[in-house]
Amino acid sequence: MRTATYFFIFLNLSLALFEEPAVYPLPFLATSVLEVLCLLVFLGRLTHFAKVTLHNVFWKDTKNICIMMAILLSLTDLAVYGVLRLYDVRSIRWSRIVRPIFLINFAESRQIRRAFRSIRNTLPEITYVFLLFMFSLLMFSLMALKLFGERNLQTAEGLPYFRNYLEIVFDLYVLVTTANSPDVMMPAFDFSSWYALFFIAFVIINTYIFMSLFLAVVYNNYKKHLKVMPGGACD
Repeated sequence: MRTATYFFIFLNLSLALFEEPAVYPLPFLATSVLEVLCLLVFLGRLTHFAKVTLHNVFWKDTKNICIMMAILLSLTDLAVYGVLRLYDVRSIRWSRIVRPIFLINFAESRQIRRAFRSIRNTLPEITYVFLLFMFSLLMFSLMALKLFGERNLQTAEGLPYFRNYLEIVFDLYVLVTTANSPDVMMPAFDFSSWYALFFIAFVIINTYIFMSLFLAVVYNNYKKHLKVMPGGACD
């Protein structure tokens, strides 16, 4: 039963690769039949679980309610999407975002729920580090706007360089990952080599300090919640 449940969960999640928009699209009839089959299996598994569980216990379990709601939403979305296709109305399958609920909430997924709850409990504790990082990013973006915004610099493609605040925030955010290094700093460096100090300071503070601190906080808090959570608490 566990193997069959995981197989159909995997099949249900994999349908997103073949539904429009998709790289390997399949006919709507094929994907809809497979999805209905998966939902019927989930419903049958839930019905079987209800037969072997006390009535009050079954309806008080949030996992069962989540699964039933996900099945209902998926069927409703599938029916609405099918009707809209008949009238050539373009739409999108919004219910795909609820499919991971099946992976998390079935009784067999105890370890997945435990990891998920550890992540959920960790998020509030890393918020302060994330806010400090965002404050640093916004302040450096403001400094970049003041330093380069009035220099009439241009990128290699001939576009304005660091004149729009939101674009500066995005470019510096990408620089944290070093994905656009050193291209993002070359127009300023060509104007004056001293401007390299600005980018060096930004990379040291945000990439090497904040990212290391962020990773340490996430790891330590996740490990703490994973250790203190008893085995039965994830049911």
